[in-house]
Amino acid sequence: MEGFLSVKEATKSYAQGCKAKAATPIGKLFGKAMLAGMMIGMGAAASSVAAHSVANVGLARLTAAVVFPVGLMMVILLGAELFTGDCLMALGVAEKHISVADCIRVLVLVFLGNFAGALIFTALVYCSGQLDYSAGGLGAYTIKVAYGKATLPFGKAFTSGILCNILVCAAVLMAICAKDISGKLLVSFFVIMLFVTAGFEHCVANMYYITAGLFCKMNPDYVNKAMELYGYTEAQLSQLSWGSFLVKNLIPVTLGNIVGGICCIGLPLLYLNREKK
Repeated sequence: MEGFLSVKEATKSYAQGCKAKAATPIGKLFGKAMLAGMMIGMGAAASSVAAHSVANVGLARLTAAVVFPVGLMMVILLGAELFTGDCLMALGVAEKHISVADCIRVLVLVFLGNFAGALIFTALVYCSGQLDYSAGGLGAYTIKVAYGKATLPFGKAFTSGILCNILVCAAVLMAICAKDISGKLLVSFFVIMLFVTAGFEHCVANMYYITAGLFCKMNPDYVNKAMELYGYTEAQLSQLSWGSFLVKNLIPVTLGNIVGGICCIGLPLLYLNREKK
């Protein structure tokens, strides 16, 4: 097609591109992944600023959703490596362009790079004083968001992760379909806006959201503000910990993201659009 690629062409292009990604030197791949972790963190941090004083839940989510997609836009246009989008490397395995071992190696490295980038960005945000906005209200809101995510039941976090990465991988493939920058930005914006408004769980975004909440929990002023605004008790806030982050959110959400990206959209689209042999 003249104006854009078909889904068949986009999946084929992505599968072929997996060879170059798997051949990328470890240092460069990790660096690109760190950039993606920081970029997604930027979208997440700005979305919290936009939404933290909006009382209506639906409107708050929509407000955040209008800001957050800029993170993925940067990832797509600047060539950074994002774990959730890279789950589509299963296409390269299915088309025998790369091995399963190559796919796993890249995903593990990118995941760790995303985490490192998100942690660095979180530390910078915390030290910048940004979380003091609204007399500490933004810090309190950050604790609230992290608490909600870190106390999700395993099944809900897993399922929400599946739904999230169906949309993220759809955005990635649709951006490949678009041949010009405006098209790539538009599809990225609207699809990612959908997943944020719906409140689905994204493992890399949570590397910022929850770690930022854990940082804020170290500040007594933010903790007191969270108790004042949201009625939390010390016993409740004790449930927000690095352990709950990993066990109740990061692990199930990551597994859900993998299933959503590979099994629910990547491989099905490849199969449905594969040329008959």
